[in-house]
Amino acid sequence: MFIGHFAPALVAATRKAAPSLPALFFAAQLVDWVLFALLIVGVEKMRMVPGVSAMNPMDLYHMPYSHSLLGSIAWATAFGLLILWATRRRTAALLGFAVVLSHWFLDLLVHVPDLTLAGAPPKLGLGLWNHPAVEMPLELALTFGAMWFYTRRRPGPALPVVVMAVLLLVMQSINWFGPVEPHVTVATSVLAFAAYGVATAAAWWVGRTRSA
Repeated sequence: MFIGHFAPALVAATRKAAPSLPALFFAAQLVDWVLFALLIVGVEKMRMVPGVSAMNPMDLYHMPYSHSLLGSIAWATAFGLLILWATRRRTAALLGFAVVLSHWFLDLLVHVPDLTLAGAPPKLGLGLWNHPAVEMPLELALTFGAMWFYTRRRPGPALPVVVMAVLLLVMQSINWFGPVEPHVTVATSVLAFAAYGVATAAAWWVGRTRSA
């Protein structure tokens, strides 16, 4: 799952005490930021194996720190504490915590078994990546349903939201239908960081034009 991870961020951002929308967009992909950073230094491992699932060639065979449930809870706690320190708002911290943790549960729906509870087997994943006719409409419905929900509760101009929607749709299309690199390199992480950064920048533009 890619843009579907932003759905909890959009829903959480409708709360009056929520962190900013870009902060929540960052939270939604925090464990992937961690994953791609750890890939660069070799702490976590990924390889491209065409056919490992119908939709995604990434074989995520060693990611105990970013994509275990225990690791995700740790990153969610750290983010929540950061929000609590910055805002002094407990509700904002809890919302930030929940958005970070939502990443693991959404991944559980789509990943083939490569997620863990605490870094060791059993490996978990319901495998919707093997069922494109289910996964693709589900991801689009989550994302754009949450975006509609957000815009209904945070009034503002249409243009920033339309631009963000187009950007997310284009990036998701590239993720689904674009060329697949044969090997995992530093460029793999840089490309992921760029995509998450663009999405977060778009969320910043949308958030600053919307009223509570």
